[in-house]
Amino acid sequence: MSNRLDGPVKVTGRARYGADHSFPGMVHGYVVLSTIAHGEIEAMDVTAAKTAPGVLGVYSPFDPLTLHTPDSMFGKTWVPLQNREVTYYGQPIGFVVAETFEQARDAAMLIKVSYRQRPALTSLEDGLATAEEAPVSGDGSPAALQVLAPDVESIEDALAASPVVVEATYTTATQNHAAMEPHSAVAVWDSDGLTIYSGNQGANLQAAELAAALGVEASSVRAVNPFVGGAFGGKARTSAPAFLAAAAARDLGRPVKAVLTREQVFTATAGRAATVQKIALGADTDGTLIALRHDSWCSTPMDRSFVERTSHGTSREWYATQNLAICQKIVPLHVPPTTFMRAPGEAPGSFALESAIDELAVALEMDPIELRLRNNSTAPPGKDLQWSSKHLDECFRIGAARFGWANRSPRGRTDGDWLVGMGTATAMFPALRFPATVEITLHADDTAVVATSGADPGTGLLTVLSLVGAESLDIAPEKITPLLGDSSLPPGGLSGGSTATASAGSAIMIAAAQVIDDLLALASSPGAPFDGLEVSYADGRVLADGRSMTFGELLRAVNRPPISATGSSGPGEEVTKHSFSSFGAQFCEVRVHRWTREIRVSRMLGVFDAGRIINEKTARSQIMGGMIWGVSAALHEGLEIEENGRLANGDFAGYLIPVNADIPEVDVHFVEYPDTLHNAVGAKGLGEIGTVGMAAAVANAVANATGIRVRKLPIQIEDLLEE
Repeated sequence: MSNRLDGPVKVTGRARYGADHSFPGMVHGYVVLSTIAHGEIEAMDVTAAKTAPGVLGVYSPFDPLTLHTPDSMFGKTWVPLQNREVTYYGQPIGFVVAETFEQARDAAMLIKVSYRQRPALTSLEDGLATAEEAPVSGDGSPAALQVLAPDVESIEDALAASPVVVEATYTTATQNHAAMEPHSAVAVWDSDGLTIYSGNQGANLQAAELAAALGVEASSVRAVNPFVGGAFGGKARTSAPAFLAAAAARDLGRPVKAVLTREQVFTATAGRAATVQKIALGADTDGTLIALRHDSWCSTPMDRSFVERTSHGTSREWYATQNLAICQKIVPLHVPPTTFMRAPGEAPGSFALESAIDELAVALEMDPIELRLRNNSTAPPGKDLQWSSKHLDECFRIGAARFGWANRSPRGRTDGDWLVGMGTATAMFPALRFPATVEITLHADDTAVVATSGADPGTGLLTVLSLVGAESLDIAPEKITPLLGDSSLPPGGLSGGSTATASAGSAIMIAAAQVIDDLLALASSPGAPFDGLEVSYADGRVLADGRSMTFGELLRAVNRPPISATGSSGPGEEVTKHSFSSFGAQFCEVRVHRWTREIRVSRMLGVFDAGRIINEKTARSQIMGGMIWGVSAALHEGLEIEENGRLANGDFAGYLIPVNADIPEVDVHFVEYPDTLHNAVGAKGLGEIGTVGMAAAVANAVANATGIRVRKLPIQIEDLLEE
């Protein structure tokens, strides 16, 4: 099991994150936030702030920095200080730059803001009555769609004809990414342009957004982020401190560092949407699904810029059913923006769907695993494209044996004062690829560099570059130097959607084949050591006529500098031939105290079919982190939004996340079936699937232990109190 290449520098503190960079003459910026949820800024009195010690600049909508709204792969990215409109409490409305962080912070406190306040809608429940149909998704899917059997006129008719029906409403809370590294930026201008050090999920994408916002050529912006302290979707777009630091540094002619405080991260960035989901399942007495209806509502910012597609991410694909109807609506609110957050759509959507499936199993008096496998889909309902590879049945079979599922009682068991229950859930997450380009350079010392601008926000991509590069070049991993997190490197795309290994890995294989072809052409060229001979390549060596040379020896012999080639890869015709997904089975055991109703997770197991596993250590870490996140969603996380839009618990004192004592040992197992129909590497995504289904597995275990079905997240003690 290979070690993580970035492990030693991280655990010894030598890894330099964005805010760790310092430069001569560097000054500090502090972001000013709104204190209303909806309205217009009438005035900002900055007189005292401008004359405070050390202050160099105070910027506001009345004295803004020159910035434009960039358009990226995600659509238009909001840029601060460009108008006086306020659409949520905690919105960036000002920026103070001073010689020290403390001086900038203290000066920001002196700014007096007056507003023309307007009514604010801050509750998803209150906004359901005025919900809007979600826009068409990126793949062209409408907000509402249905698949009906030939003789069925409506989903309601299908449900009415079903011998067994369960119907319920499930809710999930607003969440924040809570990455260890707060959003930050250090911006430096010189004669070549801007260099920005800022944690982000795609260096070349960040550079492009900043160039567009600043109105400069893309070639004059370099984004550097070799280490990212967690992202999970929350650093896919350029952050407010990056826009502000870059523009202020240009205005002042000095390097500017801007770091959000932990409290500011909760509002000045974006988080997961709250959801309401109504599910109805109709089945025959043998458990065969006849009808599935999944209606979803999610919060969204007032610009309608993001939709948490819970029904589309789950019920559209997970189970074979004769009749399917899904619908997604949005509720625009005056709350902080929503965005991608680990397993967007699938994580909250699986809580509703997998809870409902368990409720159907209870109604049928059927084992929950048997019910799931009985309705195992060979393709998404209504689609002719079968799954390229699916071994979910094996995941459940292995998981049930490892977890001792045969010992589970339909009504749980007792252990002293503890009620003990087991729960399970299906996990699925789409297997995707994004366009990526990788450059491979062979050096005369028999080493190679594998380089791409993509990011490694703790996922292990740096290690993957080394391993896939070594395999493709047929040399030892120790001879590979992987580079990423720098927009000056070939565009590596986005580290998101659980795509990085499949995307970059495929590009590596193409680049390796090209550089080897170029090497062989060089080896047999006139005057070269294998002039005119038929040459081949193996074990990092060029072979011909009973002789061999390492590629380094060949380069030295012809007195050549390093030889390089690039490879680009992206989704292709395979998407017209198959459906692609990773699959998994989640298992959880909980203990609920009979009197206090305290919930403790005592055992967890996840068994996953995610194609080829490139590095088991990093893969296990990703899955474990995801499973822990699922427990966190089930029992801990939830932002409380007051009526005026203020976050009641927007800090680490009130926003609960698990600590070591909350999580037992996590067991992870992979069933390895390389999926070369998806990509040449055979790997499918596994970063996000660990989160999917785990919250439902916890809720299902709680129901098994107590007999109480909780249909909201997070589950709290009062939800389990006897009436």
